[in-house]
Amino acid sequence: MSTLARARHQAKAHPLALDAVLALAVLVCMAAGSFVEPRHRDSADWALHTPDPLSLVLMALGAAALVFRRRAPMTVLALTGTLSVIESLTGDPRAPVAMSAVVALYTVASTTDRPTTWRVGLLTMTVLTGAAMSAGSLPWYAQDNLAIFAWTGIGATAGDAVRSRRAFVQAIRERAERAERTREEEARRRVAEERLRIARDLHDVVAHHIALVNVQAGVAAHVMDKRPDQAKEALGHVREASRSALNELRATVGLLRQSDDPEAPTEPAPGLNRLDELTGTFRNAGLHIEVARADQGTTLPAAVDLAAYRIIQEALTNVQKHAGPQAKAEVSVVRVGPHIEITVLDDGSGEHEPQDSGGGHGLLGMRERVTALRGTLTTGPRYGGGFRVHAILPVENRTPTGEGPA
Repeated sequence: MSTLARARHQAKAHPLALDAVLALAVLVCMAAGSFVEPRHRDSADWALHTPDPLSLVLMALGAAALVFRRRAPMTVLALTGTLSVIESLTGDPRAPVAMSAVVALYTVASTTDRPTTWRVGLLTMTVLTGAAMSAGSLPWYAQDNLAIFAWTGIGATAGDAVRSRRAFVQAIRERAERAERTREEEARRRVAEERLRIARDLHDVVAHHIALVNVQAGVAAHVMDKRPDQAKEALGHVREASRSALNELRATVGLLRQSDDPEAPTEPAPGLNRLDELTGTFRNAGLHIEVARADQGTTLPAAVDLAAYRIIQEALTNVQKHAGPQAKAEVSVVRVGPHIEITVLDDGSGEHEPQDSGGGHGLLGMRERVTALRGTLTTGPRYGGGFRVHAILPVENRTPTGEGPA
């Protein structure tokens, strides 16, 4: 810490001691000014002069009052102003008692607002200057009288300037603290959103692959004794599904690692370019799926591509779990203007109402993904049996209607 900074810290820690030092300095200046006077009224030649005892007492009282200028600035100003008026009425030659009133006026201006400074400053200037001009032996236009007017104006102006600067610095500090709090809140919000996104990805991955493992394990247990070859094939699918689940879990959880971790995943997030691979896993589990695509040449933003993949994955997982063993599924991906439409249908007879009513997390995760991208999602039973999932996602960053970024 520098010497100046240390001195400022000590002054803030002991304001009364600082005011006592200031009062002593003002007393020395007033006393020094009272011991000299011009030899002639219109001469610049100065001579020593012994002030009156009353003037010395008034100077001492005015300086002593300045010790308490921070605690009661208005009271100190009234007291020093009264002492200055008494000196103007009785002192001849006049002693500079008004110097203590100038310091007190500066304190009032630096600790109050501007209207108060104007009122108090004008009143002080009028009273002190008027008393000096009307009661002294000098003519009203004498330099000493004009000096009282000038010094009181300087004291009020300097105090107001210091107060304005202090308020400006405080406003900048508060703005910086508010900006810092805003950045911290934004960082916490982004962390929460990232955690929610990772949680959705984990749910989609686990639900999809565990459902496949469950189906294939059930098939293997059912045909183990009669058809061991088919049971062996089913177990092979179980092993493949579990391996895929572990790989995706490793890639998803790896997002939580530090950026400089050498084992951080480099595989890109899945998208519609892996749709054939995704439907192939379900076909291996025994689900009949038909895929129709009319989105050739469409390049999707990364977030939209991932959301489309996860929606199809979750919808087919629900078909696998709830539509029944003989259900068939249809997947369509169509580009319609500035949007891409994802539709997954099944003709199963399973119970979908618990999920549709919000009891499951699969449809909730789909809805959150679509809402985050400013798209729309429609889910519900089909007429005649089955279930329908229909999502509309924006392809471009801005829609033709001028909506915000996708």
